[in-house]
Amino acid sequence: MFTPWLDSEHARGLVQQWSERSGLDLLHLGTEAQAEEIQDTAIAQPLIVALSLLAFDRLRRDVGPPEDTPVAGHSVGELAAAAIAGVLSAEDAVALAAMRGAEMARACAAERTGMAAVMLGEPDRVVAWLAEHGLTAANQNGAGQIVASGATERIERIVAEPLEGTKVRALKVAGAFHTAYMAPAEEAMRAHAADITPGEPTRPLLSNADGTVVTSGAEYLDRLVRQITRPVRWDLTMHGLVSLGVTGTVELPPAGTLTGLVKRELKGKVDTIIALKTPDNLAALAGPDSTQETAQ
Repeated sequence: MFTPWLDSEHARGLVQQWSERSGLDLLHLGTEAQAEEIQDTAIAQPLIVALSLLAFDRLRRDVGPPEDTPVAGHSVGELAAAAIAGVLSAEDAVALAAMRGAEMARACAAERTGMAAVMLGEPDRVVAWLAEHGLTAANQNGAGQIVASGATERIERIVAEPLEGTKVRALKVAGAFHTAYMAPAEEAMRAHAADITPGEPTRPLLSNADGTVVTSGAEYLDRLVRQITRPVRWDLTMHGLVSLGVTGTVELPPAGTLTGLVKRELKGKVDTIIALKTPDNLAALAGPDSTQETAQ
């Protein structure tokens, strides 16, 4: 994942700093590790945050997005968003992601839990149906997708007997993220967050809790902690971006999933939608004029 973005000693230096803070060899994990090694949520979470921030550093240097550009993240991506907005340092964001991933992996191991994607269906009806089955609508992603989270046997039941008009697919995840099952991880993250002094957001920073802009760094950090056991409202987050006048989105790597949701949910409301998978995609952000100015 990292190889295309390691274009300089500067980029490698950033990864080295983040490795030291997180206690993980992110350079190895992001360039040489096998799929089985990085699928562990304890590894995947810091890798995702580090990759997003590595790409943003390149984006900032090559394109220079306006300082008032809004930013939002999905689940663990909120840690990267917080760093981009100045609430956390990049080092703290990656270190918190590593701690978050490790604690969530530990919580997942305590009980048999899982998640399933519910496609189609009227959102309120799906949420109520999941509650009837003792499950949580952990991710309300918009675009006809809600992710159920809870005990494994209950997930298996809704996969076998979907709500009429829906399709349900079990997900390959470690456990029931964004539910009360993750309470031990939330407690651990709160203890770690107590040692961090957050900055104030330097750009509009949206929260997964309700899709609104959070203007206090302390409040956003508290929301990051509470998010571990609470649902992700990406549907509200997308519409929060539109309410700010956003007409284009750029998804930092590993990119693709959120771009697909934006295309379906915000069709006709957002003109430019870019998944920044490799540095080659940066050209789509810098038009002829911008390219010339950068060269000068």
